[in-house]
Amino acid sequence: MIKIRVVSLFSGVGGICLAFKQAGFDVIWANDIDKYACITYRSNFPTVELVEGDIQSIDSNNIPECDIITAGFPCQPFSIAGYQRGLNDPRGRLFYEIVRIVHDKKPKIIFLENVKNLVSHNNGITFKNILNALENEGYYLKYAVLNSLEYGNVPQNRERVYIVGFLDKSMYEAFKFPEPVSLTVTIHDIIKPWEKKDEKYYYREGKYYELLKQNVDDPNTVYQIRRIYVRKNKKGVCPTLTANMGEGGHNVPIVMDNYGFRKLTPRECFILQGFPEDFVLPSGLADSKLYKQAGNAVTVTVVKRIADKILETCLVKSI
Repeated sequence: MIKIRVVSLFSGVGGICLAFKQAGFDVIWANDIDKYACITYRSNFPTVELVEGDIQSIDSNNIPECDIITAGFPCQPFSIAGYQRGLNDPRGRLFYEIVRIVHDKKPKIIFLENVKNLVSHNNGITFKNILNALENEGYYLKYAVLNSLEYGNVPQNRERVYIVGFLDKSMYEAFKFPEPVSLTVTIHDIIKPWEKKDEKYYYREGKYYELLKQNVDDPNTVYQIRRIYVRKNKKGVCPTLTANMGEGGHNVPIVMDNYGFRKLTPRECFILQGFPEDFVLPSGLADSKLYKQAGNAVTVTVVKRIADKILETCLVKSI
C-alpha cells in the first residue's frame, strides 16, 4: 500500500503523530517549539525529522511534500481557563502560520484539534474566521466536538473540537466521524490502588493533608484541590487534565489508594490520555514537565479512531 505522508505542526510529544502512525500513516516531519516536549518526542519517534523551533521562522520550502498536515495548535487563547483573547493573542495568531503552510504545501487533507470553547469563543466569530480561512484555501470542512469518555474509551471527561478538511469534495462527502463507543476502562484499570507509588506523590502532612482527610473518602473517585475546598468528581472518572498540572502547587488530580492520599503520577496522566504504557517518558525530565506535556496532549485513542476514518476515506477514494 502507498504510504500516506503526514506532517505534524505543533506536535508536542507526538500524540497526534502516534495516533496516525497506529492507523497506518507515515509520519515524516514534525515541529514544536517546546524543547522539553521535543525531548519526549525524539524518545518515541527517532526516525521522524523533528525541527525544534518557532513555526514562524520555518520556511515552507524546508517542509517535505506531504498528503496530510495535522496541528494541535495552541489552545490557551480559546480556553475557558484563560483570558480568551483568541486570535488577538500572539499564540492565537499562530493559527495563521498553519494557513500559511497549508497554502504553500496544499496537502490533500488537514486535521486540527483544539479546545471545545473554540467553537463558541467570541459568540462563534473566532471559529467562523478559522473555518473561512481554511475554506478560502479550497478545503471542504467537517468538525465535531468529541468527549474522550465517549469516543476514546478512557475514563477522562475531556471535550475537544476536531476539524478535518479535504481538497477533494467527494472525499469530504465520504468522510464521517466515528460513532461513540462504550466506556469499558475504569479509573482502577489505570489507577491501581494496591500499587504503592513513589512517596513524593503522597500527602502526609500540612493543611492540604488535613483538607484531604476531611473530604476524601471514596477510592473510586478522582478529586481536585480548589484552594479552600476539595472537588469530588461524582462521575467516577478523571476530570480534564490540563497543562497547568505542571505549574506546581496542587493542580494534579488526587486519588485515595491503599497507602494514602496522592497525586496522579505522570505515567497515569499519559495513560488517561490514551497513550500506551510503553510510551517513553524520559527519565531526565522533571515531573512538572511531564505533567504539562500530558495536559497539553491529545487523547490518542480518540484521534486514532478519527485517523482510521480518514484512512478509510483515502482507500475508497484512492488518494
